[in-house]
Amino acid sequence: MTKVAKIMVIGSSNMDMVIQTHHIPVPGETVLGGGFFMAPGGKGANQAVAVARLGGDVCFVSKIGDDIFGKQSIQAFEEEGIDTIGLIPDESNPSGVALITVDDQGENSIVVAPGANSNLLCKDLERVFRESVVDVQIVLIQLEIPLEAVKCAAKLAKERNIKVILNPAPANKDTSSLFGLIDILTPNASEAEILTGVEVKDLDSAKIAARHIYDQGVKNVIITVGKLGAIIVEDNGRTTHVPASKVDAVDTTGAGDAFNGALAVGLSEGKSLQESVEFACSAAAITVTRMGAQSSMPFRKELVLKFLE
Repeated sequence: MTKVAKIMVIGSSNMDMVIQTHHIPVPGETVLGGGFFMAPGGKGANQAVAVARLGGDVCFVSKIGDDIFGKQSIQAFEEEGIDTIGLIPDESNPSGVALITVDDQGENSIVVAPGANSNLLCKDLERVFRESVVDVQIVLIQLEIPLEAVKCAAKLAKERNIKVILNPAPANKDTSSLFGLIDILTPNASEAEILTGVEVKDLDSAKIAARHIYDQGVKNVIITVGKLGAIIVEDNGRTTHVPASKVDAVDTTGAGDAFNGALAVGLSEGKSLQESVEFACSAAAITVTRMGAQSSMPFRKELVLKFLE
């Protein structure tokens, strides 16, 4: 397999603390959980790991605390083969932490204390782009870092003719201010509803929401709809449905991150947008069959035969 383009992932790095339980507690309720484990997480870090495991050439840009969690994360990134030149130490803030509850159906509830992730500044990104951007052709960003940092990263990428993919997670209505800077937007159903006001409950409503975002100036829109797959509206106006693989889900925590990492890898290899989404759906399907975020990111050899080279 030939690596065509380098991918820069810009985003969050957390330590995930995961508890398995029969059901997710409602406010005021205490439940006894089952298994507990800790693992590196954060949407940015997860997506960087997904890119690396799927054969992509990836540099990760993030701000991490000068603490035990930060040191463990750096070691894990290096073991995955991720270029860590873009990691920025923060001596004033701890590393981000995510508290995750997973129920028997594989659904999850997540609370994040962002820590150093909230201190990623435009001046940090300007230095990274000035000193570390070599042959980068795709930038993949999420919203677990400050919106101003996301906007700055997108502008810096566009100035250099670098393709920008934004995974708007967690979504907020201010995300629309970024639309003119984005080449590909990848919300899931709930994020698309926040961005558009359209309740996404099936493929038809997903098409309506995707078209609504497209009409606001985003060149390409991909809405993921869980077990239904994904809806694509391309820059030529064509709408396509890509079905998902049927699997027994045990934990959906990292599905979106696997999807976005795989999407970037597919595009970096010269695949069409639809082919890249098919590749991404296959990666996400593998991810939901096992526990954890980074630990569940698939390797290239695990994907279905038609995607192997």
